[in-house]
Amino acid sequence: MSTLATADWTTLPTPTDAPGWIARATEVAAVLATDAAARDKAGETPYAEVRLLKDAGLVTLLGPAAHGGGGQDWTTAYRVVREVAKADGSIGQLLGYHYLWNWAARLVGTREQWEAVEAEAARNRWFFGGAVNPRDSDVVVREDGDTLVFTGRKTFSTGSKVSDVTVLEGVLEGTDHHVFAIVPSDSEGLAFHDDWDNIGQRLTESGGVTIDGVRVPWASAAGYVDKVFRPRIYNTLNVPTIQLVFINFYLGTAAGALETAATYTTTKTRPWLHGGHERAVDEPYVIDVYGDLTAKLWAAEALADRVAEEGQRLHADPDAVTAEDRGAFEVRVAAAKAVATEVALEVTGRIFEVTGARSTASAEGLDRFWRNVRTHTLHDPVAYKRREVGRSVLTGELPEPTWYS
Repeated sequence: MSTLATADWTTLPTPTDAPGWIARATEVAAVLATDAAARDKAGETPYAEVRLLKDAGLVTLLGPAAHGGGGQDWTTAYRVVREVAKADGSIGQLLGYHYLWNWAARLVGTREQWEAVEAEAARNRWFFGGAVNPRDSDVVVREDGDTLVFTGRKTFSTGSKVSDVTVLEGVLEGTDHHVFAIVPSDSEGLAFHDDWDNIGQRLTESGGVTIDGVRVPWASAAGYVDKVFRPRIYNTLNVPTIQLVFINFYLGTAAGALETAATYTTTKTRPWLHGGHERAVDEPYVIDVYGDLTAKLWAAEALADRVAEEGQRLHADPDAVTAEDRGAFEVRVAAAKAVATEVALEVTGRIFEVTGARSTASAEGLDRFWRNVRTHTLHDPVAYKRREVGRSVLTGELPEPTWYS
């Protein structure tokens, strides 16, 4: 059971701008950091952690202010994810995925649909999960009058038991038309499995799900009007948007690793007996490693922030997004993803060089940073991200929208 101690957020003023929300995320991260290693080791369902995100108001960051949301944009959301991930990569992932699935109605749905979803989500502080793993066989969606019936299984369903609502996706039977819909996570026929047992991101509730005849009104099929889908280029922005979520919780995890390691080095690491220094912080190679890793991390963060700003311009005018806009943005995201992956893996792996042998003790929990990054960076091969960038540079080719590009 988590022993998270939470502030009485209801007595605090609600942030009104981006710096205020990022500061709030930093406060949440400080709470998560107090027992992050112990919670990672226990691997229990993060009910308390999600309650913390709700109480702090972070789950409604992107929601409309008129309905109790934060009214912020994606550039702030990415920074918030990064701050939370400094303390706990699993909770950073959960929050980032929540933002994407909360935004899915706007990406795919009609204005009437997404306005209704976002208002309800903000008022009730819904936490979103998603069962949309594209590597599995498609969920079959059968039409039954004015109702759609979803049936199938997905290997991964991030958020599962801690979510209030789940985004489902399937293919309409006898067609190649995909259908997205949001359903209560306690819907009859929706069964989450406790089979997530990986070395990292242990608290993301990313196990499998069985979807057995989950019924959804046709009117809830995102983007459909009179049972006909109305496509836009903006529909395809889900992939670069979620990839930027990945980038930011990788970088947040790396930053958390570096900060935790620096504290350890300054308080616990002993100087090498043959080095001629009385303190580890005076060892030239220790200073060099921290300088090297910090410079690389700062550069990766700067690139991530710049690309997030470029993406926000597309979010600000969805109907004007062209295929060329979308493709060029995906190339930039791919570059940031490649850099973030390499930097995060290097930082989380090399910190042990400057903390020393005793820092590998299980009680310190320094290994969780690397385990978290190593686990999630395998989501899709980073070589294919570099390929997108290389082809753009050499031939001007822009990536076609897929589930991964």
